[in-house]
Amino acid sequence: MASTSSSTLAISSSSTLLDGRAPRCSPAASSQCVTLPTLPPPQVQSQNRPWKTTAYCRKIARNVMAMATGEAPAEVVAYELPEIVRTAQEAWDKVEDKYAVSSLAVAGAVGLWVSTGMVSAIDRLPLIPGVLELVGIGYTGWFAYKNLVFKPDRESLIQKMRDTYKEIIGSS
Repeated sequence: MASTSSSTLAISSSSTLLDGRAPRCSPAASSQCVTLPTLPPPQVQSQNRPWKTTAYCRKIARNVMAMATGEAPAEVVAYELPEIVRTAQEAWDKVEDKYAVSSLAVAGAVGLWVSTGMVSAIDRLPLIPGVLELVGIGYTGWFAYKNLVFKPDRESLIQKMRDTYKEIIGSS
């Protein structure tokens, strides 16, 4: 339906309906008019979430019925905490200086945030990420050659790792 002349492009359109609507151009300009499909109207907020309202009303009705029969509502039913939460609560109860531990946790979070910002700033520099990648590849090759290629070197590395583990955890 497109016809081209030496320097202009004219697109003709038919008078068919698009999306159930008539084209927007006049019959006189139909040889140069292009009609586009229209977007559907935006949905009203209440049409998007009727199921949330219904679910909330059902929840309230269920709780009222449970209270009338003497049962506990669904939200009031006691549940058991996971093991990790109980362990964390017990460890927190054993701490004597909660202010120092809280300050240390906040300082650690701030330090992590600052280091993340620094790494992203370095990553945006043009040559630095490539150079650091080459340094990492070089160090990995050197470490593998020095510690992993020959059997006595591997054994000494494993012994160093075991000694460090015992030093951190403690010998039992």
